[in-house]
Amino acid sequence: MTGNDLYELLGVGRDATDDELKRAYRIKARELHPDANQGDEATEERFKEVSLAYEVLRDPERRSRYDRFGPEGVFGPAAGGGQPGDPFAGGLGDLFDAFFNGGGFGGASGGGRGRRTGPMPGPDAEIVLRLPFRDAVFGVHREITVQTPVHCDTCEGTGARPGTSPTRCPECQGSGELRRVRQSILGQVITAVPCGRCQGTGQVIESPCAVCRGDGRHNEERTLTVDVPAGVDDGSTLRLSGHGPAGFRGGPNGTLFVHLAVEPDPVFDRQGVDLHGSVQVAMTQAALGTVIAFDTLDGERDLTIEPGTQTGAVIHLKGLGVPRLRGRGRGDLFVHVVVETPSELDARQRELLTELAGLRGEHVEDVPHGDGLFSKIRSALS
Repeated sequence: MTGNDLYELLGVGRDATDDELKRAYRIKARELHPDANQGDEATEERFKEVSLAYEVLRDPERRSRYDRFGPEGVFGPAAGGGQPGDPFAGGLGDLFDAFFNGGGFGGASGGGRGRRTGPMPGPDAEIVLRLPFRDAVFGVHREITVQTPVHCDTCEGTGARPGTSPTRCPECQGSGELRRVRQSILGQVITAVPCGRCQGTGQVIESPCAVCRGDGRHNEERTLTVDVPAGVDDGSTLRLSGHGPAGFRGGPNGTLFVHLAVEPDPVFDRQGVDLHGSVQVAMTQAALGTVIAFDTLDGERDLTIEPGTQTGAVIHLKGLGVPRLRGRGRGDLFVHVVVETPSELDARQRELLTELAGLRGEHVEDVPHGDGLFSKIRSALS
């Protein structure tokens, strides 16, 4: 890398297409992003240089000027124009300032400084809520208990002793950040870091609250009511905005994420919005047909077993499945039939079945219980 070539900053050739430029920038941005390299100022500068290179090369006109005249074509007099408000007219330092401190990468719209000043929102929190299967299907209101920071009632979250108030930070003059100017391989770079004295709030506490010691919050156990919608599944997450930990010195609450762990049901198996269950019927019921009662999630329903029903037959009950979470209606219930073969018969039952087999022309062998093949093998080995 030569240090002053925008193509080499992105790791692409001069004939790179727009898609290749975009792909290369995304890879570099993920690698160098400040959020993934907290406190590494050198990496932050490289991130800004790569971002600037992409901003120039993605624009056909600027890229053409750069290819023809080099850096002077976009950062110097050869860039042309020089009109008021043109971020390229004042040199590289102004260009970085335009991108990273007002309306550029991460900047606030409409110009001005992009960094948020004042109290920052509280962090997010997570909790696991276990639900019975039927509560997940039909929805439920459940109370949960969480212990998180809450705003201090004594100072109303300001962190200042009652009767006093925070004052403007003399270090950053209330901006919440300190700006530094450095020389980089592409010229002057202006970076902004949170003010260490006020912790980025822009305010300092001269007389801290005796209860929260200037933090503006303290830990407290709270009880919340969670509205679980019908149709949620195991692994679903509910987002409760504003119910997470309180922010530092009056900052808004973060978000509480409620992860749902649904207990399995002993009868039903869920597949999407459909339910699957099974019913056992006697051999004679399957052969002759009958009507039996079956407990669904909506109460008892009559199932018609047609004469000659075989194991594996499925009875389809429409609209008795799981409610669709983001739509209307419900899934269906599928009841799988299992035909039971009697394992123990008395003499009269055996006689009747033997007679039936004869009427149907079916050959049967009178094998006494315990005298089968495996019994004979066990006897020979004993």
